[in-house]
Amino acid sequence: MSAREDVLSRISTALRDRPTAPPIARTYHQRNATAGIDLVDLFTERALDYAAVLRRCDASTLIATIESVLAAHGARRVVAPSGLPREWLPTAMRDEPAISVAELDQVDGVLTSCAVAIALTGTVVLDHGPGQGRRALTLIPDLHVLVVRAGQIVHGVPDALALLDPTRATTWISGPSATSDIELTRVEGVHGPRRLEVIVCTTDTAATTKGTLS
Repeated sequence: MSAREDVLSRISTALRDRPTAPPIARTYHQRNATAGIDLVDLFTERALDYAAVLRRCDASTLIATIESVLAAHGARRVVAPSGLPREWLPTAMRDEPAISVAELDQVDGVLTSCAVAIALTGTVVLDHGPGQGRRALTLIPDLHVLVVRAGQIVHGVPDALALLDPTRATTWISGPSATSDIELTRVEGVHGPRRLEVIVCTTDTAATTKGTLS
């Protein structure tokens, strides 16, 4: 018997004379109605609230937009995870085999895709599948450039959870890493990227937004 099985067995024995918990009623609202809501506009507004920089482009200008973002930050040594389309950034270092923490600390940035994005909270979720990379890859570099397809944007958290595999570890990103734990002073980059650039790939004309909606 493993240690886990031993602990669970002891718990079961201790609770043997306790009443069985009643079933949980699942009558609460689980999905959000999106009729009449422009999810891309709402996601843009909320992401900007979290101090992310957001750009829109269409499929034909995606590569040029990625290059423009990286050039604006002077990012030359950029790492990309396994599964990310190579044509997005042919010059990117590949995390194959896994790059060491020391090496990740020296790169200029990381480029990834995502699993889903949430309009209501301006949150991007990674489940670390193909194109998203392992957690260290997206937490150590100072710059994270994140590509979101418009079709990946859902309204609320319940909608996102319905699309995610509950057995996979996920990372939820709402703006650059920041904390105000010390004297309520906002400090960015303490436990993740200090700079977050989100590129929303739509059919719209490419535009850059920072602080205001385009």
